Amino acid sequence: MKIKISIIGCLSFLMVGLAQAQGNWNWPSDPQMEHKARESNAAYNDYKKSNEFLKAKGPLHWLLTNVPDLNEALYINGVDVYAGAAKMVSDEKEARVYQDSVLTIYDLRKDLYDNEDKWIANKAYYAYQFYKGDKDKIGLVTELFERTLELNGSLHHQLIAAYFDAIYRNFAFNQAYTPDEVIEKYEDLMGRLEEAEEEGANVATPKATLEQLLTAMEIIDCNFIERNMGPKLAKDPTNMKLAQQIFQYSVQHKCTNSPTFLSALEVIDNNDPTFSTSQVRGLRYMQNSEYDKAGELFEKALTLATTDEQRAEIHWDMAKVHANLGRKNQARSSALKSAELDNTREKDAYSFIGGLIMGSSSECKGGQSRVKDYSIFIAAYDAYAKAGDTKGMSNAKSRFPSKEELFTEGFQVGETINTGCWVGQTVTLATRD
Repeated sequence: MKIKISIIGCLSFLMVGLAQAQGNWNWPSDPQMEHKARESNAAYNDYKKSNEFLKAKGPLHWLLTNVPDLNEALYINGVDVYAGAAKMVSDEKEARVYQDSVLTIYDLRKDLYDNEDKWIANKAYYAYQFYKGDKDKIGLVTELFERTLELNGSLHHQLIAAYFDAIYRNFAFNQAYTPDEVIEKYEDLMGRLEEAEEEGANVATPKATLEQLLTAMEIIDCNFIERNMGPKLAKDPTNMKLAQQIFQYSVQHKCTNSPTFLSALEVIDNNDPTFSTSQVRGLRYMQNSEYDKAGELFEKALTLATTDEQRAEIHWDMAKVHANLGRKNQARSSALKSAELDNTREKDAYSFIGGLIMGSSSECKGGQSRVKDYSIFIAAYDAYAKAGDTKGMSNAKSRFPSKEELFTEGFQVGETINTGCWVGQTVTLATRD
């Protein structure tokens, strides 16, 4: 898998240890060595203050070699000196030597001072800066971030994006993780960002970065959700977190027709129902022709609706459920209620009602009067007319009684008649010819 994009550049954030004088200076007992040590210490500090890092590394190296336990300040300042020197040279090999020296400084500090937890995050970030494009060393970067979490139990939210970018690169370069492991790390880090957000931190950028990186890895698709996540939910059907993950990924990758999505939706809707979860769940049942179940969910969604627009949606959904269950009168009532709550649905509602009536010729046929039997098509025509559905109007009119049929039964154009049946409307007689 090739790295397609470089989402993270140099982050501005870095927890730099303060270069300050430390107590317990261990000056050599030999006068000449003490003089040399004091002279070298003053020299490298002066060079460092003036940003002459290439000159500073000489006396600093002498101190690290000859009086390594002089003071912890050597290691605090040493990081700045070698990191600065790496930026000042154009030769990549020479720069890499100085970059490696930064990591070595931290290793030496660890050997002498028992405070790794204070600077391990710095070391991890320097390693990320230096090695993020190195196939052979990117694994070290992820190990250092993991070590930070191990020692401190946390990672500053501004470093989380760098850590996941390192994971992304290690996965791309070395296939270092399984897709499940990547997802586990992603969810853990995203959870940490959400905790930071709850505490007031602005984490919009790192959250967006994590999402972009996960998408770039191309490990989540409908097959992954069905094959890897579905069985886990089947084994633990009360796992709300997993259900929410499946829901999120299914929507993102347009996998909402899968059985796994429906299972996740059921878990979410049973434990923390919302208008949307109940409605979508009802729509899925309706797609599966499970109309009774769909109706139950729509009724539930109706109790969770907070706006007339939402209520109109549910009544429209219920109209379809009633129609599929043969409850045409209730279907008509639901369609009209939907239009009442949202007048933008009025045309659709009346066209839908026209269709209901047109499909009722068999059940409404009494066989005693052709005029009465055909009068339902006049009711359908009226509904289509309110909808502005000219095609429906034309189709309904073609089923009107003929002039001959009206004459034979003693009716006249313009008279009224009740259709009877569930339609139950009084219509004005007209003919098809």
